Formats: sequence, C-alpha cells, structure tokens
Amino acid sequence: MDRQAQTAPAAGRRGTVAEVFRVFLGLGLTSFGGPVAHLGYFHASFVVRRKWLSEQAYADLVALCQFLPGPASSQVGMAIGLQRAGYMGLLAAWAGFTLPSAILLVAFAYGAYGASALGADAGGGWILGLKAAAVAVVAQAVVAMARSLAPDRERATIAVAGMILAMLVPGALGQVLVILAGGLAGFLWLRPAPAANGDHEGIAVPVGRRTGALFLTAFAVLLFVLPLLAAGTGSPALRMADGFYRSGALVFGGGHVVLPLLQAEFVATGFVGKEAFLAGYGAAQAVPGPLFSFAAYLGAAFRTFPSGITGAGLALVAIFLPSALLVIGSLPFWDRLRRAGMLRRALLGVNAAVVGLLAAALYDPVFAEGVTSPASM
Repeated sequence: MDRQAQTAPAAGRRGTVAEVFRVFLGLGLTSFGGPVAHLGYFHASFVVRRKWLSEQAYADLVALCQFLPGPASSQVGMAIGLQRAGYMGLLAAWAGFTLPSAILLVAFAYGAYGASALGADAGGGWILGLKAAAVAVVAQAVVAMARSLAPDRERATIAVAGMILAMLVPGALGQVLVILAGGLAGFLWLRPAPAANGDHEGIAVPVGRRTGALFLTAFAVLLFVLPLLAAGTGSPALRMADGFYRSGALVFGGGHVVLPLLQAEFVATGFVGKEAFLAGYGAAQAVPGPLFSFAAYLGAAFRTFPSGITGAGLALVAIFLPSALLVIGSLPFWDRLRRAGMLRRALLGVNAAVVGLLAAALYDPVFAEGVTSPASM
C-alpha cells in the first residue's frame, strides 16, 4: 500500500481472505443465468444480506465495470474482494467464483462427463429449473435497484429510455450507447442531493493512484508486447497467452461476446477443433459462474502443447488477467472522480441507465430462456 492509498474502510468493515473466498465459492457453485443474473446474486449477497457495500457503492461499481472491457460480473466481484480484503481478497474472489465452472469444464474436456451429461436430455430439467430461478433473482435485483437508483420521474425516465435503447440495439454496442446516453442525460438534467452518510461507504480501496497507474501501464504493455513476443519466439505457450489475453482485453459486454474472438483466435487457426469448440460451448451453458471460464476448457482441449491442466491454467489466468489489471488500476481514480459534482450528476444518469440495462436483460435473455413453459413460470 503506497502513501497515496485511499483510506481503508472503517474497522469492522474489513474482512479476511478466507471469508471472501468462502462467500464467492458459494456464489461460484450456485450462480447460474449469465452475467446479469450474477449481478443480481451479488446484490442480494453483498448489499442486502451481508451489507458489505451500500446501494450507491454497488451501483457505482457496476457502472465502472460496464465501462471496462472484460466480464463485468467478474470485475465487480474482483472489486468487492479488493475492497474487502486487499489484493489477496481480489484473488480469492476471482478464484472462488471461477474455479467451480473451470474445474467442471476441464473435467468435461477430459471426458469425465459425456456430452449428454450436461446436455438437454440428461440435465435439461434441472438446468431449466435453475434458469427459471435466476429470473426471480434478477427480477428482485431490478426492482430493488430501481427503487434506489431511479426513485423519481427523471431517473425513471432515463431507466425506461435505456431499457428501450438496449432492446433496440442489442449487444455490446447497445450497452455502451445506453451508458453514454444515461451519463449525458444525468449531466444535463439531474442535480444530485447532498451526499448522505454512507453514500460512499465501502468504496475505498487499498490502492493509491500511483499504484493504479502502474497497473494500467502493465495492462497496456502486455497488450502490445505479448503479440511481439509470441511472433518473435514462436512459443506455443506465449501464442496461447497472447490470444486469451487479447480476447479478455478487447471485448466489451463479456459473456457471449467473447466467443467470436476465441473462435477466430483458436478454431480458425487450428489449435482447437470446431466440434470440440461447439461441445465445450454447450457445456459452458450448463455450469454456474462466468462464461469466461470457457477458456479453461479450450486450454485443456488444445491440439498442441500446452494443453491439459497446464493449458487450462494458462488460458484461465491469461483471459482474466486484463480484468484484474483494469480493476486495480481504475478504482483509485474512479473513487476520486465519482465524488466530483459534475461526475456525480453524470453518475446519477448512468446508474439509472444501468437499471434500464438490467431490465432489458431481464426480458432477454433471462426471462426468454428461463420461462419456457407454464411450469417454469
């Protein structure tokens, strides 16, 4: 922790690495439904039940991670772990949330589960049941966040407009447009009330701005140096690390958006067979946790070295490393900027727009995939 580090949360608000790992491991074992559902589970666990963060602090973290490339829900989890227990807390949050799905997918790659074991025939009933349950979790999160972040006519209007825009322009582009439009509307239209006690509670992080700048520099250096090293040395390990790092660093929207990048990086180049890619993608839909853990399956299924356990570990670290560097590097600057008057107005609009994004995702894909029959309803 350097001299510019932010003040740590008050005594009693700090936690242990073991506590963070235990809580996130439980979420990693049960969080079905994709990134939007994960944000709902996080809200219920860390805002409502454990009160590790205030509503405002959680909303601001979600807003930040919507701006960053990479898997938004995993980045929110990393940020919560960092605030709760420092750097090791970030690692514990990532490991607890990611390892269950990664282990299942590596086992699938080794053939421990047949394709039908995770498919519609053998597991379809319980998978559909979990997706239906995710609808209720996300719906509760949307209602709770709407009450907190869009309580008046102006912010409710921004939320509804954001929902409509997200449904008209699906995908990562729509998400970015909704966030930008919400921020602009908030800056021009909204006036924040004086900060109430607890509005910023739990947002302080044990990272200074100097350290944050170093992590952001490391993110950029790796993005440009890894391709040069891979091309110059011909190392298959560096080639794998470069492909997964760039996929994790350049994708906005996370989840399904990363799949075309991974396919272009590894299927089109012959490192992973097309049938193996499709089989693993099907398996990834049936396990809890982040879809980015699909990288562990691809690393294990590589046709050349590194593959197996070594390849899975390298792929998993490489695809999530950009997210960790960006979260650590951005939080100290974000925490300072979010308190400024002009940015607070924009953040009010962004947070209302996030409610609209969640509402749009509640309809499609969460409700559309989770409620497929009267019984699931």
